[in-house]
Amino acid sequence: MRFAILAAGDGWHVCDLRRAAAVLGHEAVAVDFRRISAGVASGADALAAFDGVLVRTMPPGSLEQVIFRMDVLHRLQVAGVPVLNPPRVIEICVDKYLATARLEEAGLRVPPTVACQHADAALEAFHALGGDVVVKPLFGSEGRGMMRIADADLAWRTFRTLERLQNVLYVQRYIDHPGWDLRVFVLDKRAIAAIRRRSSDGWRTNVAQGGTAEVVRLTEEEETLALRAAAAVDAPVAGVDLLPGPAGAWYVLEINAVPGWRALAPVTGIDIPVLLLGFLADRYRNG
Repeated sequence: MRFAILAAGDGWHVCDLRRAAAVLGHEAVAVDFRRISAGVASGADALAAFDGVLVRTMPPGSLEQVIFRMDVLHRLQVAGVPVLNPPRVIEICVDKYLATARLEEAGLRVPPTVACQHADAALEAFHALGGDVVVKPLFGSEGRGMMRIADADLAWRTFRTLERLQNVLYVQRYIDHPGWDLRVFVLDKRAIAAIRRRSSDGWRTNVAQGGTAEVVRLTEEEETLALRAAAAVDAPVAGVDLLPGPAGAWYVLEINAVPGWRALAPVTGIDIPVLLLGFLADRYRNG
């Protein structure tokens, strides 16, 4: 089988997917998400020639570009080409506000959050959320662009700057935690691997931001929470972040529809891309 790996270059994950495809007797071809094209009644849909598509990233772009990319994925899915994750799942999870809302609607505990478009509303949220908040990009991953703010003057300057840049202001109560969280990799309604990520700066646990990882065996409660979180957004593949709060209360912090495994694979010994491509191949065979 030939699989398209939608990415933004030949990074580590793309190379690992190529290796895994060869192990399985398949071929994985890197396709730059920024260069895809599509046609109508013209035979120009190059991605339709693949047996399956794995989305590895959603590169930054204009609103038009992002909508077009998602349109292409939706059309592929309608045409019967397996897309992992499905486009609607990616649309939900790439938007922190919508993903958090979905998790809360499913009865999962999430940090109290306010999303708004005006600095005054964000400052009100800062005080209402206890004067200690985390400000995140609405779209983003690996902890990039996150700030913890516990000073009202700094909050005001930050919110005004984001407002002028026409950003949505995503303000979340800071949850006091022991300096670590859990990243659970969910595939096909199973928690196939999990790591404990320890912070390097007291609060951010992302390995991409200097955190460290160690393998962990999930309790029944932790596994159930991760599976419920993936189900809340209908994600066949998900990276679920669980944060231990005060008094042992678990929060579902985020859910990633394009989870990486660079930190997870070495400490767990699990060949994630072989499992991913095997699952994608089964979807092709089973329709």
